[in-house]
Amino acid sequence: MRAPYTFVALLLVAGCSSAAQPKLGPEINVPAQLNTIQAAVDAAAEGTTITVSPGVYQESVQVRTKGLTIRGTQRGSVIIDGEVKRPNGFVVTAPDVSIQNLTVRNHTLNGVLVTGLSQDGGMGRGSTGYTKLDTQKFPPLQGFRVSYVTASNNGLYGIYAFDAQHGVIEQSYASGSADSGFYVGQCKPCDIVVRGNVAERNAVGYEGTNASGQMYVLGNRFSGNRVGMTSNSDYQEAFVPQEDAMFAGNLVSDNAEALSPAQADGAFGLGVGIAGGTRNVLTRNLITGNPGTGIALGSSEDLAPLDNRFDGNVITHNGQDVLYVATQRAPGRNNCFDGGRCYSGVGEQMKKPAAPRGIPFNQVAAPPNQPEMPSDPLPDKAPNAEKYGVPTEDLFLDRAAVRS
Repeated sequence: MRAPYTFVALLLVAGCSSAAQPKLGPEINVPAQLNTIQAAVDAAAEGTTITVSPGVYQESVQVRTKGLTIRGTQRGSVIIDGEVKRPNGFVVTAPDVSIQNLTVRNHTLNGVLVTGLSQDGGMGRGSTGYTKLDTQKFPPLQGFRVSYVTASNNGLYGIYAFDAQHGVIEQSYASGSADSGFYVGQCKPCDIVVRGNVAERNAVGYEGTNASGQMYVLGNRFSGNRVGMTSNSDYQEAFVPQEDAMFAGNLVSDNAEALSPAQADGAFGLGVGIAGGTRNVLTRNLITGNPGTGIALGSSEDLAPLDNRFDGNVITHNGQDVLYVATQRAPGRNNCFDGGRCYSGVGEQMKKPAAPRGIPFNQVAAPPNQPEMPSDPLPDKAPNAEKYGVPTEDLFLDRAAVRS
């Protein structure tokens, strides 16, 4: 389910601040003390909390100081606006940074990008063609948190973690992404939790590429996209194959939204796609109302689907509930569902349903109001996957615009 240009992220490097400039902290208020978020980030000492008051901030914020917390006072009114001319809302290349309770919109690439990838001259990339990222030169970023963030109308990804580990993406909302609303790529082990989020009106709700080991996707609503949720292996990123991820308690429904950006490979009407994945566990998900296929399980180039397990899911009212499409080049093995039904060897050929043309990312409807981050401390980063049961179709319906 990969689209082209998945792996290129342009990082605009801000000018360096003077070495003599004193660092501020432990709190900075924007715009009361400094006019822009970037000015506050540049002035902040490690561990500072930057509190941002309502306003439209027309900037692209580069975060290169460890341990900062950037928190909006009103989620829907603190807006980082790319005006469809700046590539990224936030680019986080320092560890242990938290982005909280604000909106990022109208960027030509990403709303929030968290990555260990940075280069002098301002270009960061996952790969060029089939030249893989040097993971020794660019080791993964260690630790991040994105909480209660609204990411709308961004040209590639809403919230994008690439070459990063030990993080949480939670209670956030993504729409109008021309690739995927939420993306985790190139980590092993990831130690990343994606939980309690809503993705709608994206090309893909959630995508994980070569996201392996301690990778948890829990209790999310992936409904009303073109494709709901995918996990795949891809040679254009390091750490092939994708393996050992858990998907529990997610609602993946009604993914046939025409008023969304078209995905480059034209997929439409698909709930869950697993391509070339190994030892993934899908448990207690509700996968329903997807007019093409509920679950499509197949190969990726010469990478076979191996030892994937599907337990306790409710898979119903899809055009076809399960489709096994492993190829002759990469036949699968031991992909097993409840009741001892397993798929191995070569599958059938997948036929893609006709897909509507789609609309430009910046023309996707504005998101509905989203809940504010509570004043109580956020829960710890532990996944606690066992607490997620099969959801109902009204999961986070109060946060969604697309209804069944």
